[in-house]
Amino acid sequence: MKKGLFGVMHYLMPQQGVLSMHASANEGVHGDVTILFGLSGTGKTTLSADPHRKLIGDDEHCWTDDGVFNIEGGCYAKAINLSEEAEPEIYHSIKYGAILENVLYEEGNHGKVDYTNVSLTENTRCAYPLEHMPNVKIPAMGGHPKNIIYLTCDAYGVLPPVSKLTREQTMYHFISGYTAKVAGTEVGVTEPESTFSSCFGEAFLPRHPNVYAELLADMTEKHEANVWLINTGWTGGKYGEGHRMSLKDTRAILDAIHDGSLSSPKMEYETITNFNLSVPKTCPGVSSDILNPRNTWKYKEGYDDTINNLANEFIENMKKYSD
Repeated sequence: MKKGLFGVMHYLMPQQGVLSMHASANEGVHGDVTILFGLSGTGKTTLSADPHRKLIGDDEHCWTDDGVFNIEGGCYAKAINLSEEAEPEIYHSIKYGAILENVLYEEGNHGKVDYTNVSLTENTRCAYPLEHMPNVKIPAMGGHPKNIIYLTCDAYGVLPPVSKLTREQTMYHFISGYTAKVAGTEVGVTEPESTFSSCFGEAFLPRHPNVYAELLADMTEKHEANVWLINTGWTGGKYGEGHRMSLKDTRAILDAIHDGSLSSPKMEYETITNFNLSVPKTCPGVSSDILNPRNTWKYKEGYDDTINNLANEFIENMKKYSD
């Protein structure tokens, strides 16, 4: 029902010049709004629950001439390996009135849920109203976004932890909608595989992706929003060789975006080949060693071959929209 209504909104909203978005949103203490696009498994729900920012919503929003608003009135978070230490906001939102799906109790203790048990499925979920969150904005509305973030889980470990996008890259990566399907996201997926989902929500789009991409580019330019690509996937090598980007580092990157450090005129950037991505040379709270992904690979030739292969996948996918 949730996604069915989302499809309806994607049809109706562009008729009114409104951009419907598969994205989360939150707001800082100074009223600055951030939009986070991303497919399942990229961290959209987790990263939008920021203790220093008010949550507007975690999955479905619209951007109008007056700002953004949430469609759902609630959250639908992945619950696999959920812990109070790692994700306290989500953990404490699971109380009376919330709904848990596909989870099991701890053995011998029917009063405590075992979030590590994946014997039914890795796609465990919890649904709860926005009011359950400790730091939420009611009504769920905000001003125009200052920052727009594309989240991708790159299982090949070749995309940088953060890069700043141009207007053309804003449209290109929006239409591409790249991430990797990982175990627990879809039935039958046991190994990561590349997937391209236009506008980070192709299944919900009744119109051509370019309709939404042009709306996004126009509104981004009109309201002078910065656009960033953040990789929450692998670093130091591809899946099975490297390791998953730490949540601590990703949150530090988001903090640097929000406080203006990464958009400062004094910030120095370098360009990643193949994708021509602008990558900051430093980031507060993050080791500079991981910002350029090539530096994290032991065998540089392996990195070069892998990023070439991924670039070719992007090119092949974009042929669908060559007209």
